[in-house]
Amino acid sequence: AQALVADVSIREDVERVVAAAVEAGGGLDLLVNNAGRWTSSPVTDEWEKAVSDWDLIMDTNFKGVVMFGRACVPHLIAGGGGNIINISTYYVLPARSNGTNPPGTDLYASSKWAMNGLTQAWSQKLAEHGIRVNALCMGATDAPMLRNLSQGEPDPAFVATWMTPRQIAGLGLDIIREGPEGRTGENVGAWVGVPVELGPPKPPHEAIAGTPVR
Repeated sequence: AQALVADVSIREDVERVVAAAVEAGGGLDLLVNNAGRWTSSPVTDEWEKAVSDWDLIMDTNFKGVVMFGRACVPHLIAGGGGNIINISTYYVLPARSNGTNPPGTDLYASSKWAMNGLTQAWSQKLAEHGIRVNALCMGATDAPMLRNLSQGEPDPAFVATWMTPRQIAGLGLDIIREGPEGRTGENVGAWVGVPVELGPPKPPHEAIAGTPVR
């Protein structure tokens, strides 16, 4: 495995990472858009902070996804297909949207709704090339970003209720293992209190409805 440090909002960094991945692997068959930023952003924020937060969040959570998609798709097509998995949030799931879009995170939520649009558009356009595009829309997961939101070390009892990165990665692997005929354009939901297991593919009209993974 090879790890590279990059800023997903900078074009040259995106091109460098994709070129290195293609060279190391002889091509591409998978893109996971996992980089993300979160910050509190109530609509009553002071103007300068609001604009700065907007740039920071959208550059990472949306612009980075767009650029990596544009950079990787030609290689996925050349390889005969593959998968794109966008890491999103359960905020975008209609089944969970009532009361789950915190009023103090409008910019973060907006960036993930924008990602939702990419997932749907890409899944339709890229199906003819054998490329499946899905989103993992998850709730509280024990990752550094969530831990950093706590003042000091979070309560271990609270952390114990979170999902683990291994569980979320397992969902992604299960999506990939479905193969060329598997689901596409689907928001696969996972949140605390629901078994983290991949259910059967949903009909197209239900694919973005956001029912639990099982």
